[in-house]
Amino acid sequence: MKFRRLFERLAVSAAMSLALVAAPSFAGDPAASAAPPATEAAPAAPGRERVRMNQRVFDHVWNEVRREYYDPDLHGVDWNAARQTWRPVALAAPDDRTLYRSLREMLNLLDDDHAGAAPPAVARRQDQLREPRAAVGLSLRADRDDQDSYVVEQVREGSPAAEAGVGVGWRLIADGASGWTPDQDVVEGRPLVLSMIDAEGAARTTILNPRVMEPRPAFVADRSRPDVLVLRVEGFEQGLGRWMGEQLAGLTPDIDVVLDLRGNPGGRLMEADAVLSCFLPVNRAWATRTSRSGRRIELKTGGGCGPLTAPVANDVAVLVDDQSRSAAELTPAALQEARRAVVVGAPTAGAVLISQETRLPDGGRLTLSRADFVTSGGVRLEKHGVTPDLAVATAGDGGASRDAALETAVAALAAPRAEQAWAMVAAPL
Repeated sequence: MKFRRLFERLAVSAAMSLALVAAPSFAGDPAASAAPPATEAAPAAPGRERVRMNQRVFDHVWNEVRREYYDPDLHGVDWNAARQTWRPVALAAPDDRTLYRSLREMLNLLDDDHAGAAPPAVARRQDQLREPRAAVGLSLRADRDDQDSYVVEQVREGSPAAEAGVGVGWRLIADGASGWTPDQDVVEGRPLVLSMIDAEGAARTTILNPRVMEPRPAFVADRSRPDVLVLRVEGFEQGLGRWMGEQLAGLTPDIDVVLDLRGNPGGRLMEADAVLSCFLPVNRAWATRTSRSGRRIELKTGGGCGPLTAPVANDVAVLVDDQSRSAAELTPAALQEARRAVVVGAPTAGAVLISQETRLPDGGRLTLSRADFVTSGGVRLEKHGVTPDLAVATAGDGGASRDAALETAVAALAAPRAEQAWAMVAAPL
């Protein structure tokens, strides 16, 4: 079959990435929030109640890391020394921005992309991600080297940000001196003042007016191309496995499937298993999970792909990029290792540990890694990421009409067939 010849031509990477849950909560807001006017006075020194809440939040974070982090040695970090350094800073914080900055600085000592803390306003926006809400249409990624800086990753078509000319790659300055900071809520009709640096390095003060926008669907099926089904997945959210099974049910063997996981931050473990069950046999081992205690559990596909009673035999390509994280790295890694799909795009993020979110006393959210992973082949993938079989550079302008990665995937899948059942017998089970 065409896949057998394709894989013979590819140098299949030994460095892949595996992950299970969403990206850290500190990684910016999926839609920029409201900011006070630039003339608003700086916060005063914290009052007694503020200090008490700061203390409760800090102690909760510090203690949970000490008790629950997947590595009992905390990657060699002196956690008591970290407490002595950052607790006074946290207690003196006059506002959420300063408090959560101190928490993130402390958590950054772990050098773990899944360890993060999100202030209450960001947690509220995450909870409303799939609901109509006030927004400006920006997706932002926090700069780990500069907590006062965020990079614009996406600009939603038809949004206030798009209408104002904000571009992908622009940088948002959130230093608290003026304009937007990510610890504040979105309010419909209340202008946002954004201090930005455009693609040419010029400073721009941009004013946006939030309005209620319908949520973007988490999953989209694109049947616009002959003999190709493109399944775009923005997150491994509840219902993904059922939805994917419904899209694949009744699909004729001559239809190729492209699974688009670009920009996907990951999500639920059970949904990742369901996606793998759409393409791999039941009880196929795909990873080993190791807990804090050292207990190892082999993970196997459970067969939960919606209405499907068996995996499909259609040829598959998976699209990834440097913002594919966690479960969006797990899926291509497992399919690549099983020689069940060709992976196309750019190397993924390499943020692959199992994490869990807990609420903080003020309504914020802590994300913390609880388990380590290796592939079924015994490779630990954290910090490496999935290396695509077919590398395609990411478009630099963010507005190119030609999708090179998708076209490469479609072309690879369109090679002449020798037999339809290759995917089910390509590798020993």
